[in-house]
Amino acid sequence: MAGIDEVARATGVSTATVSRALRGLPNVSDKTRARVRRAADELGYVASSSASGLASGRTLAMGVVVPSVSRWFYTSVLEGVDAELRSASYDMILFNLGGHRGDRERVFHRTILRKRTDALLAMCLDFTADERHQLASTGHPTIVVGGPVRGLRSVGIDERGTARRATEHLIALGHRDIAHLGGEDEEGLNRQVPIGRMHGFQDALRDAGIPVRREWIIPGGFSLPLSRAAMNTLLDRPGPRPTAVFAGSDEMAMGAILAAYDHGLRVPDDLSVIGIDNHDFAESFGLTTMAQDPFEQGAVAARILLDELNGGEPRARSLKMPVTLIERASTAPPRRD
Repeated sequence: MAGIDEVARATGVSTATVSRALRGLPNVSDKTRARVRRAADELGYVASSSASGLASGRTLAMGVVVPSVSRWFYTSVLEGVDAELRSASYDMILFNLGGHRGDRERVFHRTILRKRTDALLAMCLDFTADERHQLASTGHPTIVVGGPVRGLRSVGIDERGTARRATEHLIALGHRDIAHLGGEDEEGLNRQVPIGRMHGFQDALRDAGIPVRREWIIPGGFSLPLSRAAMNTLLDRPGPRPTAVFAGSDEMAMGAILAAYDHGLRVPDDLSVIGIDNHDFAESFGLTTMAQDPFEQGAVAARILLDELNGGEPRARSLKMPVTLIERASTAPPRRD
């Protein structure tokens, strides 16, 4: 197992340059950085985090708090964070809350305050006032991915504007009978995401002069099974059915499509469906979606924290990432009987 001295000899640069190149620090040319990383890989170099930490006074680890690791959005963000941290020779310490309040207390009142990390990145969480106080008391740079949080910076998308654009796509096709399959307020999760998307849906309808039908705004949870069941409940009701549905995520949109099939409906002939995400399975479902890039959101958030740890100017404001409409086979003009 090679050390930093061996990498320096192989590349003909100083050990200080090797250290800066492998940690992603400035003042190293791209050519030298690439040569150092290539040599480190070939020699099997493994950074000594304990030695580096003693020299810098840091742990060289970033804490990442997630509500769960079973959903596409969370794992995609994690992949982006991990890619950025590995390039900077930083470790990632994952705190999986698993939906349990006791785990939140462990993380915010004990674990993080033990100084195991240099910075904290949290996903889709709604912090209590006490948790925000605990975070502030550490003095560590902190950022959130997946919905705005009062008093904290975030990297994400314009939830309300994205939902509005998705609904406007359906309206432009000629739909007026539009339902919204939304996410429920799950305990401890960021409520601003489902609320923002519902408000964007309502904004688009009102601007188009279309009445908002409360009975067609249904909670489905951010999962395929729950949204399928919720959509089946809506389609089981007597009376007029919607000709289109805006789902608050692609997984919910997939559930809506399966519910349509359960009722013998054709998509998009009988029901148009649009979601948000561009989930890995969206193309297989032929799903029209507002595509976001959670991998890039995670990478950008990690990069912001790393820059600050390396002496960069703190970024005070939140960052909104771009979203793109991808039209596939699940949306079309309503059928005229």
